[in-house]
Parts: sequence; structure tokens; C-alpha cells
Amino acid sequence: MLNRLLIALTAAAALVLTGCAHSPQQLSPQPKLNSPLVAVGQGQPVVVRVADGRPSPVLGTRGGLYPETSAISVSSQDILPKLQAQAEAAVRLLGFTPTPNAYNAPQLTLTLAELKYQSPKEGLYVTEADMTATFRVDVQSGSRRYNGRYGASLNQRFGMAPNQETNTKLVSDVLSDALTRAFKDPTIGQLLAQ
Repeated sequence: MLNRLLIALTAAAALVLTGCAHSPQQLSPQPKLNSPLVAVGQGQPVVVRVADGRPSPVLGTRGGLYPETSAISVSSQDILPKLQAQAEAAVRLLGFTPTPNAYNAPQLTLTLAELKYQSPKEGLYVTEADMTATFRVDVQSGSRRYNGRYGASLNQRFGMAPNQETNTKLVSDVLSDALTRAFKDPTIGQLLAQ
């Protein structure tokens, strides 16, 4: 009888402890331009490229009792095709024609420079998270060059630890904000139009 009680208590303690641990999350965010752009081009071709400049696919951890086991990541293979599609859509909205290669055409390179997710280190429960996204845009048109950095941040509080769906939406939102800020920079369109 005592053995059964001991086994039951051990199992209950294990359940309580694993409740404080979070499993890793592989996110698949959907960044989208979230504001209209002003067309300045006349259909000129623009070579559009995207790159991942992050040192690692890991954004951070979800915190909790064992933060080292709760990594959040976004792979290059997942995010780059989506960023390519959005960058090409932005170039079209600016009045240009994205092209994979064109002799003497202006070039625009969008680089995901930073994507971070931070939750407080202390405490068993995740009550908030800070997310940041930063893009670098490099434009070359003839002998003229321009580059800029565009970022967005988001602080979110939670009643309970966020699931994968919630984190995917939040990371999508911060990526979308940074992406929109980049393409709303009027200098980019002006340089591409020359």
C-alpha cells in the first residue's frame, strides 16, 4: 500500500514539474505588408533578393523552469520564400516589375538581420514576452547606393504560457510591422525610379 502511494506521489510530482517546463516551438510566421504603398515607378525592372542575416534560427526561449529546453525557432527555409514573395509584392506596389535578373536593373536586397523573442528569466510561469524584428535593405541603382535598417518591437503579456499558434501570430505581427516600415521609406522608391 505504501509503495502504491509513493508511486502515485512521484507521478503527481513529475506531472507538476513537467507542467512548468515548455517544449521547443518551430514557428512558421506569415509576414504581410500591412499598409498601402505609394507607386512611384513606371514598371521598370528591379532585381529583388532576400537573405537571412541572423546568426541562428533560434529567436530565444519561452522561459519557465527549464528555459534551455524551450527554444523558439524560425528556419531560413521557411521564412525566406515568404519574405521573397512579400518583397516582390512591395516592389510591384511601388510601381516596379520584380525580375530574377536584368542587365543594369536596380537591385534591392532585403535581409532579415534580427528576430528575437525574450521572456523573463525568473519565475516558473511565462507572463510576458518581448519580440523584435529588424530588416536591412540595400538598394543599388547605377552608381548610387542606399541602405537602411528598419525595426519593430512588441511586448505581450499573457495569463498563461503562449502556445505555438499564439507565438506564430505574434512573430508574424512584428515581422509584418518591420517589413512595412522598410518599404514605406520613400528613399527606396525614389532610388529605384532613377
